[in-house]
Amino acid sequence: MDYYLFTYPNCQKCEGLKKSLAGKGIAYGEFSLVQPPGKAKIREFIRHVKRDATGGIILPTLVLNDQGIVRAVINTAEELDQWLKSKA
Repeated sequence: MDYYLFTYPNCQKCEGLKKSLAGKGIAYGEFSLVQPPGKAKIREFIRHVKRDATGGIILPTLVLNDQGIVRAVINTAEELDQWLKSKA
């Protein structure tokens, strides 16, 4: 399973999800959406990401990808906890 975390600079919610991942020992690739590699990478998952009422991508966005299949898209530490519990 590959974990891809899409973030924005100075985002407290992004920092919170990174801390949660680190606390659980989950390795992930981080992609800033203000850098070209991050903008390119999120396009692979654009049909799966969650959006707000104005159409903006909800950040942070954690994509759980298993051999090309998106298993989950998570935006909070609480959602991550729920997903991990459901897989236990």
